[in-house]
Amino acid sequence: MYFPYGPTEMNYLTKRDPKLGRIIQAIGHIQRPVEHDLFSSVVHHIIGQQISGKAQATIWQRLLAAVGDVCPAKLANQTCDSLRTLGISQRKAHYILNFTDKVLHKAIDLQEIALLPDEEAIARLVRLEGIGSWTAEMLLIFCLQRPNILSFKDLGIQRGMRMVYALPRIDQACFASIRARLSPYGSVASFYFWEVSAGACQLTDPGRAANSRS
Repeated sequence: MYFPYGPTEMNYLTKRDPKLGRIIQAIGHIQRPVEHDLFSSVVHHIIGQQISGKAQATIWQRLLAAVGDVCPAKLANQTCDSLRTLGISQRKAHYILNFTDKVLHKAIDLQEIALLPDEEAIARLVRLEGIGSWTAEMLLIFCLQRPNILSFKDLGIQRGMRMVYALPRIDQACFASIRARLSPYGSVASFYFWEVSAGACQLTDPGRAANSRS
């Protein structure tokens, strides 16, 4: 299953932002996989923090093999030591088991969070140990499939913006202006900034050039 969007979102962004529109036309539709279960998605994102995507995938497969189903009932039988044998750090193991305990004891209601507006859902998620605002924003995109998430803290998005708009840096005021222009489809715009940052189009990064001269 992929993040749902199509011509409506692409045409809107193209009309609102011709520079991004040229990127959208060059790249075409992007298929970004999404997750459906918020509990397992939180665990997956905690595992993936500060490691490569390949390492995250390897550890995730080990966890699936060990527990069968990444759900509160199965993870409640794990310990920090057992999770560490799978390649999960001590700190991340603590975060995962603390989160599991909160869900089991109804200290956090994931179904309720899934129905909250974006800012309220982010605020509720960052109360969890190990979940910062960037991780919460990624959960909103890749699990809850919210259409208007554009993360200032995401380095790939910032680099993509610098390249699309030929800017040496993106400060908060500049970012806010871009986000307003691309609303209500900031999540779709994020996909294209990530693709540009990863080299999908032949654009240079003015910020990198500026840094090399300083």
